[in-house]
Amino acid sequence: MTPGQILGAILLALAIGFGGAWQVQAWRLGERLAEQAGLHKDDLAAISNAAAAQVSTERGKRLAAEQRTTSADQQHFKELSDAQRNQARLRDQLATADVRLSVLLAEDPASSCNVPTAPGAVGVVHAARRAQLDQAHAQRIIRITDDGDNAIIALRACQAYVTAIAR
Repeated sequence: MTPGQILGAILLALAIGFGGAWQVQAWRLGERLAEQAGLHKDDLAAISNAAAAQVSTERGKRLAAEQRTTSADQQHFKELSDAQRNQARLRDQLATADVRLSVLLAEDPASSCNVPTAPGAVGVVHAARRAQLDQAHAQRIIRITDDGDNAIIALRACQAYVTAIAR
């Protein structure tokens, strides 16, 4: 063999060696990329599962808060309707004179004004003198207490709502 042929054979062997090494490197790189793709796929699945679990937890919290709010709304609606029913009954009793509002009179021994108590009047203080209120004034007092009762019930409903939302 001539030195040119030897040199050609060496170059050919080197080219085949480099080509084979290139092929091995490409194969190894392909394996690594496939492995990384699998790991990436697993990471994405884990992230997706964590996000789904978080959404489920938040949905459960929201539903629980809605149930508490609904329950509180029903309770406050019942309280309000009961109070309104009692107020209407009291107004009706005042209008028909079944019930009369009265006030305690202060005992003043120096005063010569004696206001007799109503016959058959029933009250907590038995021996005290009482004066009955005019029906128009009694109705006005009942309206004022109705507004106060409604305001208190509405305030409790608002407080319960804020407490439920704050949880």
